Amino acid sequence: MSTITWEATSEEQTHKLGKVLAEIIPPGTVVALNGTLGAGKTRLVKAMAAALGIPAEDVISPTFVIMQRYFGGKTLYHFDVYRIQDDDEFLELGPEEYFDSDGITLLEWADRVANCLPRDHLRIDIEVLGETTRQFKISSAGTDLETIPQQIQDAVR
Repeated sequence: MSTITWEATSEEQTHKLGKVLAEIIPPGTVVALNGTLGAGKTRLVKAMAAALGIPAEDVISPTFVIMQRYFGGKTLYHFDVYRIQDDDEFLELGPEEYFDSDGITLLEWADRVANCLPRDHLRIDIEVLGETTRQFKISSAGTDLETIPQQIQDAVR
């Protein structure tokens, strides 16, 4: 497991991280996003989408519809599993279809379905440090994505 920590002190820096993620994360990657309400999970997804040519205003938190699909330079599958009750309910949605696709699958509140995530995935934990300051802890699980956190750190410098 490879892990980096990066601090964004403004929304512009969060957008920079989103752009870097959009460029570096390979198609077929599952990204587990975790953080408290208002930490910036959807904002990070919007930044990634914008970097892929998807209008940020088209990206909404899919809390009530569970999943949104966005087409750009790479396809994004954006899940919000906050309202999912258990692993069985999540698995009924057929997430494997998205996990095995050539898109990037982003799961907000991913800890709620941690047992359902593929062995190889990225994890991004967002901690609120101030009004616009966030700490992003980015780690790889499994071996296929082991170099990605360091690539991200090198690119955001």
